[in-house]
Amino acid sequence: MKTLRMIAAATLLAGTVLTPLLAQAEDAQLPGVGRTDLLRADLSISGREVMQVLVEFAPGVMAPWHAHPGEEIAYVIEGQLEYTLQGKPPLTLNAGDTIFIPHGISHTAKNVGSGKAVELATYVVEKGKPLVVLDE
Repeated sequence: MKTLRMIAAATLLAGTVLTPLLAQAEDAQLPGVGRTDLLRADLSISGREVMQVLVEFAPGVMAPWHAHPGEEIAYVIEGQLEYTLQGKPPLTLNAGDTIFIPHGISHTAKNVGSGKAVELATYVVEKGKPLVVLDE
């Protein structure tokens, strides 16, 4: 149990230090949204990196409209999320469902279930750019 607490504390510290470096505006700064950075690694494609992030949404919480400097693949682990991509009708996904969000496409996600919703987001993005770019 002590080891688990040490790992959790180290993860929290790493997330606190790395999060400002990952983007100028992060979902983690929103009330009701939790974010755990799981992986960040360079790819064999020059100028690209992969990132994996666990995102938790409290009931009713909606992420602001935003885009990424690359592709996002999201897998819903728990709950029910409604995704809206620019120019498309809303799409509701349940645990076990996935969505692909193309490079630069503005989108949002909202927890439309009664409990928390959790997604595993995998990004293949341009290295050195903010992960999240909020719409103006």
